[in-house]
Amino acid sequence: MNEKAQFIPFNALNEFMLADFRRTVIHETLSNLDRASEEKQKSIKSLIRKTVKVHGFRNSAQAPLPLKVTGAVKSFEKSADFVKNTIQAWSEIKSEIRHKVYQFLIDRNWKIMPEDMDRGQLPGFLTRWPAAEDFEVLVNAYREKYPQDEISDDDICLMIVWMSGRLPVEMVEEQIFDSATE
Repeated sequence: MNEKAQFIPFNALNEFMLADFRRTVIHETLSNLDRASEEKQKSIKSLIRKTVKVHGFRNSAQAPLPLKVTGAVKSFEKSADFVKNTIQAWSEIKSEIRHKVYQFLIDRNWKIMPEDMDRGQLPGFLTRWPAAEDFEVLVNAYREKYPQDEISDDDICLMIVWMSGRLPVEMVEEQIFDSATE
């Protein structure tokens, strides 16, 4: 069935993230921004200047990291552009995990875009998710495949969401999808 793919805005991700984890992702991204691509560094710095308000700073990008993170949380919650740039940079910074999750999904026969593609180029997240592949199943299978990894379940889940370009909004019985022909 070739129905038109449905997308939801990137900031819908906030409905699936705990507040502490959201703050952790933003902190990790901003404190390691120099490890992201130059394009993402520029995009995020520009978005911080335009959308993040830090009392006492005309240019929020110049604020100390803890204040910048606090202000960025509000932008992350509201702005799809801020989410897609932040999560893409986060995935670049965590390239080892990104590579493992990519390979993990390929091994599970998920049809996903190339590993190094900037998923922020999409209009948002696809909404259909295979019912048999809930987060608990995926995290357990990942940990079985990579028992030495000392990363959080939240990191695994976020990377799966980002690499698949999907949020589990509509759970469907079909096993795996091809993003281009959904």
